Amino acid sequence: MTDETTPAGPTRCGFCAIIGAPNAGKSTLVNQLTGSKVSIVSHKVQTTRARIRAIAITGQAQIVLVDTPGIFKPKRMLDRAMVDNAWGGAGDADAVVFLVDGRPGLTDEAKAIIAQLEATKTKAILVINKVDLIKREQLLDISAAFNAAYPFEQTFMVSALTGSGTKDLLKAIAARMPESPWLYPEDQVADVHLRFMASEMTREKIYERLHEELPYSSTVETESWEERKDGSVKIGQVIYVERDSQKAIVLGKGGQTVKLIGQLARADMEKYFERKVHLFLFVKVRENWAEDKERLRNMGLDV
Repeated sequence: MTDETTPAGPTRCGFCAIIGAPNAGKSTLVNQLTGSKVSIVSHKVQTTRARIRAIAITGQAQIVLVDTPGIFKPKRMLDRAMVDNAWGGAGDADAVVFLVDGRPGLTDEAKAIIAQLEATKTKAILVINKVDLIKREQLLDISAAFNAAYPFEQTFMVSALTGSGTKDLLKAIAARMPESPWLYPEDQVADVHLRFMASEMTREKIYERLHEELPYSSTVETESWEERKDGSVKIGQVIYVERDSQKAIVLGKGGQTVKLIGQLARADMEKYFERKVHLFLFVKVRENWAEDKERLRNMGLDV
């Protein structure tokens, strides 16, 4: 997302962490602010696993948006690593946005995150999301409840899905960026390795197609990336699940489910990479992959 006018003056550049409970709309907001699909979006909670850096520009400011995993009560090593990465992203940032789904109001999840903000004395901007789904007369009460619980620097009401209110939010974030040269070229929208992005696209299609049949039990790794002379790319990926029964779900009858997942993922990749993609998917069982430190590091998580 770029403003139409570019003011004169020194350039600014810094990091802004987007934190919140699962399904608050963090990835949708990051995609809206950058004007490009950087993070995968799903109705499933805990879709984002690693910190993803997206790049937004407004005026003279370049903002590196850190889309963090949702903050929740961890159970597995994967969960603990995701939560640690979320708070790590907040601790390293020049600005912190606490994004909440405004519909349920001040929930126990939100109170737990506020308690951590208080403990670490973290300054934060409150962003109430999904206002397009909330009655106008309720918004002031919701805002008042959150601001009574914590002294937020500013409060914004937005719809990350439609973009309503997000331009003002972007300007407020830009004002908090320190004077600095830009870290990335103007046309770059994310600091994400192409292999990782390809894996995320396939994982998104698994979530879309399998819904509740395969909760959190799968991961995707891009094991091969072959540049071809005709400009196309051959990508080999492995979908890892924890049990044989899950493998059967991903494959589907006669391999039809994994074939459809591959077709949908390939279409997204060709649009994103702007080239022809030859995608080959394999499904393998790896028990307890969510407790494997090396596997989690390969996913971009600090363990």
